Amino acid sequence: MHDMNQVIGGHDLLLVTLDTLRHDVAAELAAAGETPTLAGLLPGGTWERRHTPGSFTYAAHTAMLAGFLPTPAGPGPHLRLFAGRFPGSESTADGTWTFDAADLPAGLAQAGYHTVCVGGVGFFNKRTPLGSVLPDMFAESHWEPEFGVTDPESLPHQIDRVAEVVGRLPHDRRLFLLLNVAALHQPNWFHLDGATREHGDSRESHAAALRHVDRHLGRLFGLMRRPCFVIVCSDHGTAYGEDGHTGHRIGHEVVWTVPYGEFVLK
Repeated sequence: MHDMNQVIGGHDLLLVTLDTLRHDVAAELAAAGETPTLAGLLPGGTWERRHTPGSFTYAAHTAMLAGFLPTPAGPGPHLRLFAGRFPGSESTADGTWTFDAADLPAGLAQAGYHTVCVGGVGFFNKRTPLGSVLPDMFAESHWEPEFGVTDPESLPHQIDRVAEVVGRLPHDRRLFLLLNVAALHQPNWFHLDGATREHGDSRESHAAALRHVDRHLGRLFGLMRRPCFVIVCSDHGTAYGEDGHTGHRIGHEVVWTVPYGEFVLK
């Protein structure tokens, strides 16, 4: 575990949530060499197997933005990187950065960070009160229709916006950036060569979407200022017919098990 008390204040922070990414698909593609950008940065080139704190985007992100990142799948106790001050917490250790606020963006703002959210799925679209809860945690938030699930080029569009944000950030101001990547979320059939709307989404199109994402993430990481502490993970998985299930917000293994990685860009 990184000592986050040595990180906060001296590093920018980047949290990339690959919305809906399944652990089994992510692990298979990494082992096959089909996601070289991520494999080149993840420790050992592999994903850590973890359990999500929520089975759909809103629940998982609300928990993560309170410091409850996906939990290692093995027996605990498992100590946290970030934690709001809470008497009796058993997941807070010397290396945990604690904050006196209801959520991580507010805590980091108190520590001098500029907090920015570039949203993807509908829970970030700011079109309704519910769609405003997560982005309203940040000092600056962005969402456009071309960042959403229906645009095949949503991630490049999002990275264009990240470039604008980073480009105007004062040199001496630390940044906390959340990028919620919508490309893996259904619909994703258009990422699979030869697939049609009638063909629909599948485990194969989910994998094709991850290959697409990996091709663009290098540009994102290249935009970040050094040093930067990076967390890349899924918020939850999704089912493609396993045991008769489709989608998420259900208690199935493919939903609860997510890939997780953390590293420092130096």
